[in-house]
Order: sequence, then C-alpha cells, then structure tokens
Amino acid sequence: MYAIIENGNKQYKVSEGETVRLEKLNAEVGAEVELNVLMVADENGVKLGGDVANAKVKATVVAQDKFKKIIVFKYKPKKNERKKQGHRQPFTAVKIESITL
Repeated sequence: MYAIIENGNKQYKVSEGETVRLEKLNAEVGAEVELNVLMVADENGVKLGGDVANAKVKATVVAQDKFKKIIVFKYKPKKNERKKQGHRQPFTAVKIESITL
C-alpha cells in the first residue's frame, strides 16, 4: 500500500515505515503530523478525488535539518561583476507511521 501526499507544492510517494524529507514543517521533533493525501493505492486498486477525502497519512517528525549547501554564482562577462552565494534549504524528515482510508 502506498499514498501520494502533497507538501510545499510538491508530491511524494510514501509507504508505511518509510522516512521522507519534506519541506520544513512547524513541528517539534517527536510530534505527530497529518499530511494531505491526493491518492491511495492498495491491493483493491487506486483511489483518488472524493474517494480519498477521509484518507489520512500519519507521520512522526524525526529531524529538523538543512540540505547540503549549493553554490549560486552569477557573473557578467567583461564587466567585473561577480556574486557568489551559498544556500542550504531547510527540511523536515518524517517517518510514515500509518496510511488509513
């Protein structure tokens, strides 16, 4: 059984027991959160739309951290114009506890 969830205008395929890195959530480590479900697939087939209105994906927050640093370098040739920046996107790691219909 797996589900497609939405977080931060992105969609993730998750199944029970899996750890997923999502966009940053306002939750403490160890807190339980419910995620927005778009689709559920199990041995009976695929359900979406109104069929998953009552579906729930419960997850536990495992960590609040940042991804590896990326370098953003912009320059204009022949103008001696350079700009170097680093960026670390924050994320929340969650462990999927249950998927219910």
